[in-house]
Amino acid sequence: MRTNDVLIIGSGVAALQLATLISRDKNVRILTKSHITHANSYLAQGGIAAAIGLQDDASKHFADTLRAGRFHNHEESVREILNEAPTLIDDLAQQGDIFDKDQNGNILLGLEGAHSEKRIVHSGGDATGKNVIEYLISNLTENIKVVENVFAYELIIDHQEKRCIGVKAKDDDGAVHFFYGDYVILATGGCGQLYPFTSNAETVTGDGIAMAYLAGADIVDMEFIQFHPTLLYKDGETKGLISEAVRGEGAILVTGEGSPIMEGVHPLKDLAPRHIVSQTIFDYIEKGHDIYLDIKSIKNFEKRFPTITANCRENGIHLSDGKIPIVPGSHFLMGGIKTDLIGRTSLHGLFAIGEAACTGLHGANRLASNSILEGLYQGKKLSQWINSHAESQPIRELSKPLPSIQAKKVLLPNIQVLKDTMMKRVGIVRSKELLEKQKNWLQQLHLNDLTELDSYSIRDITSIFMYINAYLITEAALSRTESRGGHFRTDFPYEDDENWFKKTIIQKRKGEVANTHEHVETALVN
Repeated sequence: MRTNDVLIIGSGVAALQLATLISRDKNVRILTKSHITHANSYLAQGGIAAAIGLQDDASKHFADTLRAGRFHNHEESVREILNEAPTLIDDLAQQGDIFDKDQNGNILLGLEGAHSEKRIVHSGGDATGKNVIEYLISNLTENIKVVENVFAYELIIDHQEKRCIGVKAKDDDGAVHFFYGDYVILATGGCGQLYPFTSNAETVTGDGIAMAYLAGADIVDMEFIQFHPTLLYKDGETKGLISEAVRGEGAILVTGEGSPIMEGVHPLKDLAPRHIVSQTIFDYIEKGHDIYLDIKSIKNFEKRFPTITANCRENGIHLSDGKIPIVPGSHFLMGGIKTDLIGRTSLHGLFAIGEAACTGLHGANRLASNSILEGLYQGKKLSQWINSHAESQPIRELSKPLPSIQAKKVLLPNIQVLKDTMMKRVGIVRSKELLEKQKNWLQQLHLNDLTELDSYSIRDITSIFMYINAYLITEAALSRTESRGGHFRTDFPYEDDENWFKKTIIQKRKGEVANTHEHVETALVN
């Protein structure tokens, strides 16, 4: 038995911000399924949004966030997080000195899609996530133990106390271990790997969301998937993200013949909200066009975007041509485990932060560069809450570590089949016919029967979790009979505020899925 004051599953910005701010008199254990840097946060090219410009203020940032989120946001969450943003940036600037500055020592501010002001703070040009993560890792103290290459797969629930007290996890040899904690925090990210084209790290397979769902926690807004408009595309595969900051500096989307595709589509043209840009690109690709980012207008591109430049060269893209081939791909999950602002879920003792959680900040479509901000905010606020609370009641040891178990084989289709069907049926453009087809296919796999996971390999459990997330997304998308943000249906192409200004909450009850709808105003846990 490994007992901890604070047990964190995941190693992105939210997890590391939390760990570094926990009081040193508490022992903290971080479990990560791979290397500590193998997370979406480390890959983030975009920056951190904060209203720190002379012409900017939090109310403008608030309005932009609500517009991008199609007013599905929880306004209290938006207001609280965005008001805190300048302080979070100032803390990092004072302690880490990692942000890009002008010749006068002022923090440089960039523009990204759907922002009305320049308010994007960057580090190393397009290496913000990498630099923030490395700074946080450098601040890990002796009370924090990081355990790499251990795969958490099941929450341990003390049913007598009605409380989450830990997780089961497997190591590379297949041995099962039990980790206990007074506070159990899921910071496992989203589920971008459910789609064939994605900006997400290979490790981002919806593990925390599936674990929380199987334990009975409320899952919300899973229909809202943000597809980033511009992933580098070569030889039928995506090769990484082309940051929205490139369009913020003047790049435009064009066909192979050089015709701009965003003219007349939206007043912001190439800087329109991501769901609009992605849908436009998708329409052109469906009609047989190849789409490119025209970067000819950007001076000193290689200096301004060193990470993107290196990636293009590595994949044989000649920037001298002035065009980068792109496709849209899954990028961010607006939904997830339903939480309040500091991360409390509907299960006592269980918390969720970062992309795995849904605070209501992002609504139906995340505003660019609000995600690292949210992770920094939640990590800070949850640390303050934990630091100010007395120790919980002692944990009862429910199980002992098990020896290596002979793995059973899961009888599910190859994961590539799931990815392809999700893109075709539950992707950028959806319809009742396609969603029902996907739901029926998933139901035939009897996912609810796959509840005892100890006997399966890490690879097979990962597949199970991906299929569970696919079902949650499909069920939520089928339930929402309107189009809003990252959820677009051809059979319901318009927003329906009168009937649908509410959340889709999915709960697991005795092996069944139950949908409930709740107005946005009451979406958070008290």
